[in-house]
Amino acid sequence: MSPESDSFLLHERLAMDCEEVLDWPLCRVLLARDANYPWLILVPRRLGLRDFHNLAGDDLAQASREIVWASETLETLFQADKLNVAALGNQVPQLHIHVIARFHDDEAWPGPIWGVAPALAYEPDLLASRLAALKDALRAAAAGSS
Repeated sequence: MSPESDSFLLHERLAMDCEEVLDWPLCRVLLARDANYPWLILVPRRLGLRDFHNLAGDDLAQASREIVWASETLETLFQADKLNVAALGNQVPQLHIHVIARFHDDEAWPGPIWGVAPALAYEPDLLASRLAALKDALRAAAAGSS
């Protein structure tokens, strides 16, 4: 772990809108609090990153691995029809990468999810079970690639 990750602070908007799932070697993995979509957000634990191209060599390679782990996990757990991966950052300047499971019958299909439906709060039991399943699957994804 780099010294930068010791002083990592999650942007307040991400903290407000997400549940922490776990930390991987580079990224903190979050679950968006929107039950409309299985939606992970990866946040590299490095200071001052705003855009994907700001990642240095080893971190860039690790971010790519972690995006694959998140994508494969969502695809497997939810039998997604498509995975959307995006690093927008227009409202939250801290670099974060959205990995969203999409389905032919979701409300936003085939367009992007933003602005289509208001966020749907998780029922507490569903949130707890989803977090537990994700933690197990995401840990296995990272361990399986070592």
